[in-house]
Amino acid sequence: MNAVTCIEMLSPMWYAPRQTLLLLPVMINMLKLGYFPGQCEWIYCPGDAISSVAASEKSTGKIFIYDGRGDNQPLHIFDKLHTSPLTQIRLNAVYKAIVSSDKSGMIEYWTGPPHEYKFPKNVNWEYKTDTDLYEFAKCKAYPTSICFSPDGKKIATIGSDRKVRIFRFLTGKLMRVFDESLSMFTELQQMRQQLPDMEFGRRMAVERELEKVDAVRLINIVFDETGHFVLYGTMLGIKVINVETNRCVRILGKQENIRVMQLALFQGIAKKHRAATTIEMKASENPVLQNIQADPTIVCTSFKKNRFYMFTKREPEDTKSADSDRDVFNEKPSKEEVMAATQAEGPKRVSDSAIIHTSMGDIHIKLFPVECPKTVENFCVHSRNGYYNGHTFHRIIKGFMIQTGDPTGTGMGGESIWGGEFEDEFHSTLRHDRPYTLSMANAGSNTNGSQFFITVVPTPWLDNKHTVFGRVTKGMEVVQRISNVKVNPKTDKPYEDVSIINITVK
Repeated sequence: MNAVTCIEMLSPMWYAPRQTLLLLPVMINMLKLGYFPGQCEWIYCPGDAISSVAASEKSTGKIFIYDGRGDNQPLHIFDKLHTSPLTQIRLNAVYKAIVSSDKSGMIEYWTGPPHEYKFPKNVNWEYKTDTDLYEFAKCKAYPTSICFSPDGKKIATIGSDRKVRIFRFLTGKLMRVFDESLSMFTELQQMRQQLPDMEFGRRMAVERELEKVDAVRLINIVFDETGHFVLYGTMLGIKVINVETNRCVRILGKQENIRVMQLALFQGIAKKHRAATTIEMKASENPVLQNIQADPTIVCTSFKKNRFYMFTKREPEDTKSADSDRDVFNEKPSKEEVMAATQAEGPKRVSDSAIIHTSMGDIHIKLFPVECPKTVENFCVHSRNGYYNGHTFHRIIKGFMIQTGDPTGTGMGGESIWGGEFEDEFHSTLRHDRPYTLSMANAGSNTNGSQFFITVVPTPWLDNKHTVFGRVTKGMEVVQRISNVKVNPKTDKPYEDVSIINITVK
């Protein structure tokens, strides 16, 4: 399955990968298309005979209407309504009309099968010149998010120019404009400091990265249940704007280290009481009844985070409990997160000495974290995590060296603590000029993983080819005994395994 390009929900849920449309849950249909879909939307209302769905072609302005429970043949095709690829298709269920927009900034009104795909008759304009719907085209921008108020009378949009525009649906007139551009935030920071300068600079860098990877289009806007407030994510947090009074009444999550992207608002009651709630019940201090009070909750996603976040009025009942922490980490961290955590905790993760406990005795080693910090960190973290426990010395060459650190025991396996390989760390003071040198095994330049070896003689030809990161300080006789075991002459692998029991990092 290819990347999901759009997902919408009315009664079922569906999304558009590759050249297909899947209708979920309990998949009711799959439509095979002759094109790659871009924007999609359910466009039917309660009582309609056909569960119609609209899908646009990703590379053109064509819109195809299908029966969600029918076959692959479109019921209707809009081939001249838009001339550029679509950015949004949204249903106004109150007025049974659909609004679509494209990358040229054009906004169009139309209807579905019950009204024969014509222009809606219940709006108060006939010609677009009587409206402000050319606003995006004039500003050389286009809508990246569109939503309707619960009564259907307002349209809230976010533009590619980072401006929030509120229109009146029936007249198409522009009601409010809120500038959320980076230049506006810079001026605001200069006039009245919103964040510490360092934090502001960090967030500005995130915003520029959003633009670089074209992720601004993923930011959405939503109305609350009254239709008086809109909510959307900004670099300062989630803004709550009163569109009637033209005021920002609240910014949520300003102190959080996340960049909110998509958000959804739930304003219902999570736990409904079976019996009718009386005045006496509301006035009581019954903790069970307090749980059925309305608790508005915002569920949102964040840039470069593989988790979602919830903003609510509630606090954990017992903050001292081990399982009442605010943040729940239940997903596998990404490589970037592991690397960031490693860099943040670098000084605590390394040591200057360790003991390799083998089946033939202990080998004490001195490490060089200053000269080759990344290599020593890799060794120490692997050792503390028990990665090397049970590894065999899979390659032993008498009069040369002993090699280990491969979980497969073949000489072909192993990886770094960051996953994959990392670069060499050569230092002029660390050479293969003496026996009992601890060095990284590799398959070429900058291919270090987890394997390492200990020499038993000087090996100057290995300088600037393998990273020296330690020396044996005690247990040289153990290294010599291991190097003298009988091995297969073809593979250099011992006939009887010599293994690492564990490694103690001091």
